[in-house]
Amino acid sequence: MIEEPRYFEDHAIGEARETTGRTITETDFVVHAGHTGDFFPHHMDAEFMKSQSFGQRIAHGTMVFAIGVGLTATRINPLAFSYGYDRLRFVKPVFIGDTIRTRCSITGLEDDQKRPQFGKLTERIEVLNQRNETVLVADHLYLVERQGEWAKP
Repeated sequence: MIEEPRYFEDHAIGEARETTGRTITETDFVVHAGHTGDFFPHHMDAEFMKSQSFGQRIAHGTMVFAIGVGLTATRINPLAFSYGYDRLRFVKPVFIGDTIRTRCSITGLEDDQKRPQFGKLTERIEVLNQRNETVLVADHLYLVERQGEWAKP
């Protein structure tokens, strides 16, 4: 859903939101492996993984990242766009049957020296499982239009 436009100045450190959940399925594993070419046995070989420390297949970290970020795409600010991600970490494994959701919190607001018509907003994303354990964490960077003299005509 496109939300009411929010300029950089309309945001505050500490603002937070949380998404609904999404259960990870075997189909997710297969589709992601097909898209990426990552058929590593940790994701695809159930028999091999029975002998490993996790005892079962683990989700691709990139899949957890993609789904976790995708869950946040329910609110779209037309004055902001993604500038990238920093500090991405796969904290705990995700298994088939786990349900993940994403918590987002604004942790930084700063000037953009290269583009003064924008400010940089940092949003910490934490992907959580059904036990409320953090499984992935990253900082999502946005460029957000400033209002006033920098606003587009």
